[in-house]
Amino acid sequence: MTSRYLSSTGRFVVAVALSVGSFILVKQTIAKEEDQAAVSQVVAAYDAAFNQHDAHAVGALFAEDGDFTNMRGSSKHGRGDIEQNYGNLFNGGLKNSYRTDVVKSVRFLNPTTAQVDADWEMTGTKAADGSDNPTRKGLLNWLVAKVDGQWRIVIFHESEYPK
Repeated sequence: MTSRYLSSTGRFVVAVALSVGSFILVKQTIAKEEDQAAVSQVVAAYDAAFNQHDAHAVGALFAEDGDFTNMRGSSKHGRGDIEQNYGNLFNGGLKNSYRTDVVKSVRFLNPTTAQVDADWEMTGTKAADGSDNPTRKGLLNWLVAKVDGQWRIVIFHESEYPK
């Protein structure tokens, strides 16, 4: 419909509707960018806690009922079990480990849930016999959710690339 067919009131209503629609779109874009950054910050916080070998800080990044599954299929459920697992790892084969995760994508499934893919690399790990492992690389796949205003890891899966 062109403006010659609309009254001045009709043109005003259309202009207001377009302005409100544009405002909502801009507001949603800004919110998504803020959440994108916040989700990426969870990955950075995970790396920082991991590299400080701080099992409590790693556990705190998980939702209370979070699930963790490592590359060997070992699973833990709940923040307490996950924290204890990391404590055991940091006192064992990951005692001198260093990890870097690079976010490849964040896909929002809805405003409070996102899926994260990241490439990871880890050095300084020990094999079961105590020998040094070569640099390890793999894929991190998380489901994160906004819980009480904070992004938390709900499901943590990682896989290791073949050498």
